[in-house]
Amino acid sequence: MKTYYETRYASSPQGVKSYDTEQLREEFLIDNLMQEDKIVLVYSHYDRFISGSAVPTKTALKLEAIDPLKAEYFLERRELGIINIGAAGAVNVDGVEYVLEHREALYIGQGNKEVTFSSKSASNPALFYINSTPANKAYPNKKIGINDVEVIELGAAETANARTLRKYIVNSVVDVCQLQMGMTTLKSGSSWNTMPAHVHDRRMEVYFYFEVPEDQAVCHFMGQPQETRHIWMGNNQAVISPPWSIHSGSGTSSYSFIWGMAGENLDYGDMDVAKITELR
Repeated sequence: MKTYYETRYASSPQGVKSYDTEQLREEFLIDNLMQEDKIVLVYSHYDRFISGSAVPTKTALKLEAIDPLKAEYFLERRELGIINIGAAGAVNVDGVEYVLEHREALYIGQGNKEVTFSSKSASNPALFYINSTPANKAYPNKKIGINDVEVIELGAAETANARTLRKYIVNSVVDVCQLQMGMTTLKSGSSWNTMPAHVHDRRMEVYFYFEVPEDQAVCHFMGQPQETRHIWMGNNQAVISPPWSIHSGSGTSSYSFIWGMAGENLDYGDMDVAKITELR
């Protein structure tokens, strides 16, 4: 068995107020991703969102239906997004191979029965980060190269939040049911992401932090704007953000993260901004 999965249940904002550090990390932190020769998945009851990773080395890894799905195959009622943050690899979808170089992505629509992951080099493998959401319509598979993404420059050096945002799997780039994925990279000297912070009660989100140096960390902020909490995170770790929570971070060095969303709509700008001076 090369697939490992766990289930996370939804928590109310009232309940989270009483969580200590350990419980907060148990509920929201995903700290076991990017394990060699394994597919690791976390099934969240927030919008039935699945986050995970696949790191094939010598042999290919097959995406199997996990028990919570109660499905014949993984994508029977789902769509899938993949971004490769490692060396070159390939994703084979029902006999069609898609080669993904570093920072390239692939959208796979509902109804595809067999998905396998492989690396071009066993000693320098691909690192596939995975997001999946329920789908009610089959859209075509599509590879998204680094030149296919929408690029937005955000923030400023003066406020320590200068960053480049790249939209990979959004409805202006590829047809999707509800999944959205993109990547944000902090510029040298900046530390804050998603600041000013916001919530969007119509959608949940997962942040996957990577390119965090071994001796550095990112402090991820969550919770309701008037009563925030924080989780210290390292490289290749993800955090689940409920619809009622802000999702922002500050690193002790520059870093990157992949954001994935699901929920009520595909309106990227649908958010309720929390003023910096009103955060508590």
